[in-house]
Amino acid sequence: MLAALVSGSYAGSRAVSDERESPGGGRGTNILVVGIDSRAGLSAAEKERLHVGGKGCNCTDVIMLVHLSANQRRASIVSLPRDSYVQYAGDPATTAAGGPARSGKINGAFARGAGPLTVRTVEKVTGLRIDHYLETGFTGFEQAVDNLGGATVCTDKPLKDSGSGLDIPAGAHHTDGNGALRYVRARHVTPPGDLGRVRRQQRMVNDLLARLTAEGALSGPVDTARTARTLLRSVRTDDRTELVDLVRVGWALGRLRPENIELATVPIRLFDHRVPGVGSTLVWDEARSAALWNALSADRPITGDPRIQPVPETPVKTNPALIAVRVDDPVVAEALRRNGFAVTHSSPSAPPVRPDGPPVISHAPGREADAATLAAALPSARLQPVAHHDRFLDVAVGTRPVEVKTVTYDRNTAEGAPVTGNTLRCPSPPKPPAPAHTSNR
Repeated sequence: MLAALVSGSYAGSRAVSDERESPGGGRGTNILVVGIDSRAGLSAAEKERLHVGGKGCNCTDVIMLVHLSANQRRASIVSLPRDSYVQYAGDPATTAAGGPARSGKINGAFARGAGPLTVRTVEKVTGLRIDHYLETGFTGFEQAVDNLGGATVCTDKPLKDSGSGLDIPAGAHHTDGNGALRYVRARHVTPPGDLGRVRRQQRMVNDLLARLTAEGALSGPVDTARTARTLLRSVRTDDRTELVDLVRVGWALGRLRPENIELATVPIRLFDHRVPGVGSTLVWDEARSAALWNALSADRPITGDPRIQPVPETPVKTNPALIAVRVDDPVVAEALRRNGFAVTHSSPSAPPVRPDGPPVISHAPGREADAATLAAALPSARLQPVAHHDRFLDVAVGTRPVEVKTVTYDRNTAEGAPVTGNTLRCPSPPKPPAPAHTSNR
């Protein structure tokens, strides 16, 4: 139910009909949540307020599959990036005539056949039965967040994206629907592209669910029904989804501990697969995505499954190839270069002054993530932020022997690996200061 809030798009579809493929049952309940990228019906003032100028595609901008386990003790929320290259479910007329099924970005299924084709396509590529469908849009998303009391967004560094209008400092912030919309739509921030954006969407959903649970909005049938009715003011459902279904799902979600909520993105094998007439697409990792759908079909957890997310010996969160490093020792420099770092040997004119003890990594404030990646390759190193430091990370080799470990960077691990809600939750934003006491004297 709550994942319907991460849309950032305009609700304007038809309801999903009963005429859809049923790929083999499965256990638990599967809810498909989408947000539509369309400007239809928005005035110029609304487009400016929502920061959604430009041409919409009448396609799904956000796709989330929510799996509630049969015993209602676990929920798995899986994002399907909108640029995923898939084969669409067949149009019944085309299939009857023996025509081929077409392929394209998964978000294009909505433009071809609205909600019904979107559902059938997701069922086809995942092998899962979709039980319920929810859809919202730009204004619907904004209204839903406002009606539910706002949302928490967070970042460990300032985020600014002219495309979505996002501009927030580091930290956790309580925001209204407009601010939440800008946060979940941002693509031109670090990490860039759909995977980073999808993770932010998951984080916002996770925090909203935690807050509603803490406030008692999902504490029983009556409170959950009130919350569901609030949601339905701005979210559409298919004709198989009634209020009682949303109450059942919402009440179950409200009883879950954060560690029993899983959030993941479909594992990707190719991040820029060019297709003539389609553009840049994402190709799923066949084996890992199949393991993901098999786990959900069998009603198993998706966290901790090495078939879905292999765990490398030394994983890092940023790409070594994008980290410029200067090293004052040629042997260590060559070892780091073989490890994938963009290394420049500093070649000092005089013998370097060795710090006493292990190596020291100097870096500019704000480069902590890259410094942590470099430190993973130099496990004994000390980190030293330096004001006004340039774009390089500098390694001063110390007086002790230096070990250089092999690190592994995988975008799936860094940006979309299955995690539990307690590890993805934002810190609580600071409370606004109490109004100063004034005297009438």
